Amino acid sequence: MEKLADIGVFGGSGFYKFLDDIEEVSIETPYGMPSDNLFIGKVGSHKVAFLPRHGRNHTILPHLINYRANVWAMKAVGCTRVISPCAAGSLQKHVAPGHFVICDQFVDWTDGRKSTIFEGPIATHPSAAEPYCPELRELAIKTAKDLGITVHDHGTVVVINGPRFSTKAESKFFTNQGWEVINMTAFPEAYLVKEMDMCPLNISLITDYDAGLVGDVPPVSHHEVMQVFNNNVANLKKLLFTMIENIPAEREKCDCANTKKNSQP
Repeated sequence: MEKLADIGVFGGSGFYKFLDDIEEVSIETPYGMPSDNLFIGKVGSHKVAFLPRHGRNHTILPHLINYRANVWAMKAVGCTRVISPCAAGSLQKHVAPGHFVICDQFVDWTDGRKSTIFEGPIATHPSAAEPYCPELRELAIKTAKDLGITVHDHGTVVVINGPRFSTKAESKFFTNQGWEVINMTAFPEAYLVKEMDMCPLNISLITDYDAGLVGDVPPVSHHEVMQVFNNNVANLKKLLFTMIENIPAEREKCDCANTKKNSQP
């Protein structure tokens, strides 16, 4: 396929509707259809492909997203880097609603998701020790600080299956592990990006304190999550587009492009 984009973003329509000359592209994949078409536009010198992971009308629940198809579609149009902004809950008091966390680790607490493209016959065992691209993380942190956005330069996101939120007991367990962020979509999305030799980046926008933080926070509701997210979407847009404009053309500070090669005998 002709190279249509070099940067991918998993995000909703709010991130691309104001761009000029948007091209809508339908992609078929070996794993079925993605959540939606890709919307391709230009940000600075980069062609950027946007894909709403829940569909354009937010109708696909986290545990039903076809993550492999979504990531394969990004690869198919030519992307080498993929940015995954997501709404997330906080498990620690110092990580407050409205803050951003550039995660450097994940914990997979999901169940039954198709989480790899490697199904043989060659034995392939990718390392997930450093799951996110160091070059993109460094740029995201610097950009957020330059824009005056409160950002945490590291954090572990525990990914639960959804669609339900955690019980207080579950949430307290996650907090006691020292993990900072909880979310329903961060795995296997970014991990599959790395499996496909692209650079993954997680940007967690904290929308709420999770239910069992200290036992003194009200239960999380979807309405409150979306209210905080929408209030901060302007900051997320500024961060995304400023960062994308400054992404270098060549990948020189990471080894993400060699993930598959480094995973096989």
